[in-house]
Amino acid sequence: MTYCEEDFFKEYLKMMANIIVLNALICISLVFWIVSMTASTLRPISPWRWLFSILVPLTIATQGFKKKSLDHSGALGGLVVGFILTVANYSFFTSLFVFFVTSSKLTKWKKDIKKQIDSEYKEGGQRNWLQVLCNGGVPTELAILYMIENGPGEIPIDFSKQYTASWMCLSLLGALACSAGDTWASEIGSVMSKSKPRLITTWEKVPVGTNGAITFVGLLSSLLGGMVVGIAYFITQLIFVTDLEVSAPQWPIIVFGAAAGLLGSIVDSYLGATMQYSGFDQNTGMVVNHQTKDSKHISGKPILDNNAVNLFSSIIIALVFPGMAWCFWPRR
Repeated sequence: MTYCEEDFFKEYLKMMANIIVLNALICISLVFWIVSMTASTLRPISPWRWLFSILVPLTIATQGFKKKSLDHSGALGGLVVGFILTVANYSFFTSLFVFFVTSSKLTKWKKDIKKQIDSEYKEGGQRNWLQVLCNGGVPTELAILYMIENGPGEIPIDFSKQYTASWMCLSLLGALACSAGDTWASEIGSVMSKSKPRLITTWEKVPVGTNGAITFVGLLSSLLGGMVVGIAYFITQLIFVTDLEVSAPQWPIIVFGAAAGLLGSIVDSYLGATMQYSGFDQNTGMVVNHQTKDSKHISGKPILDNNAVNLFSSIIIALVFPGMAWCFWPRR
């Protein structure tokens, strides 16, 4: 097979993958629609929600691919995640959208500096399907469980009236806020902090880029990142939820998002410091995530990679934080 034939074959496979995924999404959405219209336990899906859930995530994934925020596999994975979250709840969609847009912008921000300190920096910060799965997998599963429990649509978070659905909503918000907080901390703290980062487990000063290293700027950024996701969720609630006047106050969503972003970043840092290898490569002058003959060990054991750390952090926050929120959530 010649080079031109091989290149054509790869492009053909990509085109077929796009067609298969898009057709699968249309079929799945039609199934959701038919089932919701015929099953009395589910809230019917309107044609407009169905159309919005296809076209908007498709547009965002396409733009993300064109701007190199996502590679081909990441765009397809993001399309699936975006569709499921959008058809389930518009508040889920806006939270995911804000996380994706801000994270993509921050990853490209001051990229020349990041190239000098990050040995694995990709041009444009391209995310592949695995990164999409580790950041969006937990929210996607929770969105499916939410639809099984409550059906598609927006509801107020009110533990006294809809305990299980409210728990799932806060779990999903916590997972997204955790991912946003970690990304904001990494992308802003690494280039804006004037002080040298400290390892979260020993408080020793370590090189920039060390897994598990924290700075005040990074922690503040993680809080703001989670807060922005919470604000997006809160504003969407105000627009689409119709019975807010008889439900519990929704403003704690913003506080919850900020706290999930901060604590998620701390959990991520602890896992990174203990279960992710960090070493200083003498040749490149950068921190590396795998052992080489020229690297000097800084911290952590080679148990998890960065994607696995992100996944476990979001799982922990999604499991623990709604219970904490339930204790303090105001009741009407």
